[in-house]
Amino acid sequence: MLVETKAKVGVFAIALGAYLPQFPSLVPEFNKQYEDFKATIPGSVEIIDGGVVTTKELSQAAGDKFRAADVDLVFMQLLTYATSYNMLPAVKDLDVPIVLVNVQKLKALDYDTAGTAEWLGEAYACGAVGEMVADLNRYGKRSAVITGVVEGGDPEVAKEIDEWCKAAQTRRRFRDTNIAQIGRPYPGMMDLYIDESNLYHRMHLYTKQFDWEKIWAIADDITDEAVIKAKAEDILNTFDVEGGANVEKVHEMAKYVVAFEQWVKDEDLGLVASHYDGYSKGQAGVVDSLLIPAFSMLIKQGTACAVEGDIKVAMAMSIMKTISGSGQLSEFYTIDFNDDLTLIGHSGSGDADFSTEKKPTMKIVDVFHGKTGGGYLTQFYPADGPVTYLAITQDMDGHFKFIAAEGELVPGKVLQNGDTIKRVKFSISPREFCNRWCETGPTHHFAAGLGRHIDTLKKVAKIFDVPLEVVTQ
Repeated sequence: MLVETKAKVGVFAIALGAYLPQFPSLVPEFNKQYEDFKATIPGSVEIIDGGVVTTKELSQAAGDKFRAADVDLVFMQLLTYATSYNMLPAVKDLDVPIVLVNVQKLKALDYDTAGTAEWLGEAYACGAVGEMVADLNRYGKRSAVITGVVEGGDPEVAKEIDEWCKAAQTRRRFRDTNIAQIGRPYPGMMDLYIDESNLYHRMHLYTKQFDWEKIWAIADDITDEAVIKAKAEDILNTFDVEGGANVEKVHEMAKYVVAFEQWVKDEDLGLVASHYDGYSKGQAGVVDSLLIPAFSMLIKQGTACAVEGDIKVAMAMSIMKTISGSGQLSEFYTIDFNDDLTLIGHSGSGDADFSTEKKPTMKIVDVFHGKTGGGYLTQFYPADGPVTYLAITQDMDGHFKFIAAEGELVPGKVLQNGDTIKRVKFSISPREFCNRWCETGPTHHFAAGLGRHIDTLKKVAKIFDVPLEVVTQ
């Protein structure tokens, strides 16, 4: 990642204080279970430790920690029965989901020998969960429940925790970085237009505005030939260049990639939405011709870069890159009614991690379709298999909505125009898919990530408190 971020996850456990003097063995038991639970949380997030809570005062202290850290998510481990005052002071002032971890230690008690202490300490599940959700609902809090068992391992619990941590990372990425709008949206694409104050209010993402001259000025100061040469080699290692290439041929491109990387670091940019619509002459023409591979190099390093000034698809790309490892810009190309499938792809910058079938390619074209000038095109080659699509749109009041679908990338012929295109089968016909997807009111761009990720996207939607419409369910 060019700009590093790490989600902050509040973690605490609750138990009823009245049990502890009655059954002293529960104190070390609960402390051990809590330490073991924290060890299951991925190292990709930072734990804000609220401890084992058995009183209102301890709950309040945990809440003070969570608020001070600006946590993205809270895991609450239910060790045994507890009343609501153990939970509510810790979370009542937070605007993030509370995940109730209802995971008991043993698969089952030894009914012939277990006493009350064993029941309360090692196999008490379910008893307080509904009560907790009822109170969270009354406080207007978002919540979810994970139920499972420690004994013997529980892959479903591990999967749920991992997905929640990935979802939390999307929120932290938006809060800790900025989105750059360089240039302006493609003229007339009104579905892309956005109120940046509303974006910051609802999605926590701050917009920084730039002119192209800023990049030219940064590039003017890039003079270290060793750095430029190393970046040129990185470009050649990333792409197969049609007709062959060497360091000298991509020298100018490498210089601007270094400039872009410096810009991203200086401005804390996790996302970029760009469009150039000037004259394809002079220095402007040079930059315009190499933007596609240059932005592809940024995407490779974790900065989502969207074409045509589309801020909303840059957000979708960032989310998919974070949860799936790949975030590729996409839109509808055509429907093949003979083979009952849809062709989906896009011209422009792409994600090298999306190109799993073979190394992406780069070639020069005389004319960019619908845009000024010509220059380098990049093409990416995802392997056949599952894929998830995410679009972000808005309603008339500025509220955001997520739209998602899962499909299957399948083999077959595509257009040979240098764009990244793939044949996609959905669980419904292409006619029905197109109707359902378009009736949600999306922008015409969306993001693709390899694999199946609807379950994680549901958690992302809950993190951002945004509705999610799944077209293929």
